[in-house]
Amino acid sequence: MWRIPTVATRGAEGATSHRPGHLEEKMSLLMRVPPNLVQSIRAFRVAELQQEAARLGQHFLYAHCANTLTKQQVCARIGENFYFPKPCSKNFDALRKCLTETLSEAGPQPGFLVVLEQLPSAQKFDKEARENLLDVFRDAAEFWAEKKVPFRVFYSFAIPA
Repeated sequence: MWRIPTVATRGAEGATSHRPGHLEEKMSLLMRVPPNLVQSIRAFRVAELQQEAARLGQHFLYAHCANTLTKQQVCARIGENFYFPKPCSKNFDALRKCLTETLSEAGPQPGFLVVLEQLPSAQKFDKEARENLLDVFRDAAEFWAEKKVPFRVFYSFAIPA
């Protein structure tokens, strides 16, 4: 049975203290972010999201898609960066299946925090292709919502040259 590796590592838990601001430190970075959504990364920083995934005990999946120009290259980069088996990286349907059924069959999941950085803005990966890719992740978010498992996706687009 294939099992997803956890990229995020657990940080050292600090001792409880009563210093000013301690309550804010314990509050989640994602407290105002629904548990199952796909949204622009906006003011979030990747390192902070990775730390939050570790703090929550969730899988952190990160793909940097710069220098990809086609749907096939984007799928391959995501699959490669997520450590998915090669068949998951062939196209959007295969990626969707891997993000849902394959991960679900691997056993109970604690939750996912996904970052897709620098999605291309190219002739062969146009606005429609980007929306189709994000739909794959929206479908996965809905799938995991039904199972009461958090699945948050943050993305950014490459700035055209």
